[in-house]
Formats: sequence, C-alpha cells, structure tokens
Amino acid sequence: MDLSNQILQYVISGITNGAIYAVIALGFTIIYNATEVINFAQGEFVMLGGMAVIALDSSGNLPLALSFILAVLAVTLVGAILERFTIRPVKSSDPVTLIIITVGASIFLRGVAMMIWGKDALGLRPFSGASPIHLGGATLVPQSLWVLGVTVVVMAGLQFFYKHTITGKAMRACAFNRRAASLVGISVNRMVLVSFALSAAIGAAAGIVIVPITLCGYDVGTMLGLKGFCAAVLGGLGSSPGSILGGFLLGVLEALGAGLISSGFKDAIAFFVLLLVLFLRPSGLLGPKEIKRF
Repeated sequence: MDLSNQILQYVISGITNGAIYAVIALGFTIIYNATEVINFAQGEFVMLGGMAVIALDSSGNLPLALSFILAVLAVTLVGAILERFTIRPVKSSDPVTLIIITVGASIFLRGVAMMIWGKDALGLRPFSGASPIHLGGATLVPQSLWVLGVTVVVMAGLQFFYKHTITGKAMRACAFNRRAASLVGISVNRMVLVSFALSAAIGAAAGIVIVPITLCGYDVGTMLGLKGFCAAVLGGLGSSPGSILGGFLLGVLEALGAGLISSGFKDAIAFFVLLLVLFLRPSGLLGPKEIKRF
C-alpha cells in the first residue's frame, strides 16, 4: 500500500473514532452547560451501554434493535440516578467538589461493572455483516457506517430537541442564565436531571455502536471518557458544534499520528493536543473568548 492509500486508510479510521469522541464530547457539553461541572463519569456511560447490550444480546431471546433500545434506557436511568443521589444533594457545593464526586461515581460504576461482567473483554456481532467495503486503496468495515450514522442521528436529534421542544429550550435558557431561567418558572433541578439522563443516553448509544469494532470491558470507559473530554476542550467546552469538530479532528490526528509516527503514541496524542490547546487557546476552537475560572 502506497503512502496516499495509507493516509486515506488512517483518515477513515480516524473519522470513525472521531465520531465516537464527538458523541462523548457532546455528553460532557450537555452537563457542563447545565451545571458548569465536568462529569468524569461520562466514559462509564459509554462502557455501560456496551456491556448492557452485550448482556441482552447474549440471552438470545431479543432482537438486536430491541437490545439496543433497552440498553440505552437502562443507562439513561443510571444517569438520572447519578444526578438525583450524588449531585443534587450537594448542588450548592463548589464545582471542584462536584467534579470529585463524578470521579468517585466513575470508580464506583467501573467496580460494579467488574463485579457483574468480570474482567474479560467481551464482543458483539456486527450490526450488518463484516465484509469490508473498498474505497480506493482503503477499506471500511460496515460497522463504521453504523457509527457515523448513529453520530449523525444524535447530532440532528439534539439540534431538534434544543430548538423545537419546550424542554430543550428550557435547557438552553438554564445554560445561558440559570437564575433568570428559575425566575421565569423553569425548574433548574429538573433541567439538570434531564441533562444527566440525556448525556447518559447518547453515551450509551456511542458505546453500543463501537462494541463490534473494539471489544468492551469494565475499564474501557476511562480512556474513552478522557479522549472525549480532550475533544470537548479542543472544540470549546460548552459548544455543541465545537464538541463535534473537536471529536472528528482529534480522531483524525490520533489515527495519523499512530500510523505515520508510532502506534505507541496513539493515546498520548490526545493529551498532547489537550495541553497544546490549553496553552495556546484555552477557550478551544469554537468556544467563548471569556473563560470562567473557579
């Protein structure tokens, strides 16, 4: 394979991974806009989605589509419970305390997953076959199309939700000014609960579609969550378009770096990009110019 075909292959792989990073980054953005808190349990929502659909599908009694829906609903419930019993009781605390709570929740969810499913990585059958699709000198597995398709549906669904539903508009109002929103009768607590549930749902969807490509284990959420956070910061924390741009850009940079330099640098590239952005443009590519400091 010549260099041009290699680069094309790396870009295709990067776009697939970048789609997952973009969805995870959107989860960070949804909760940050509602609470100004970075939810480091976001990666565990991805892991739980993958593990839940594997468990449901292995029973052999449910079609894959129904297993997908039930897994998303189960993780959505986990997200709502996390907000109700860990964040809301201490909502008046400073953001650093709340962030530490999400780190603790991440460790707890990871431990529960290990006790339920064990330490071995598990896999899931592809949604629509495994025969590769040839694009020039590169190949694309059909599951990558599912990843991209679900990502597009999530992005379009979020835009519709924010612009054309009462709850979505209320969440946007809370993100803009929580006090003003409460003064006009919007329940800020309810919006925060919805943000956690919504973030968990899209995280679960990301975890489900990526499982047939990469195996899922109790600890995969940690790295995926950190890379999603890097993508959110790269694009601009709090910006939905920035999260999407940051996710795809990070995925492509990671794939090119791993392929052209060394695969040993694959995970380090995301954190190098994070440090570079924090030094050169802390607001990210599409984030606001003014940065809140706590």
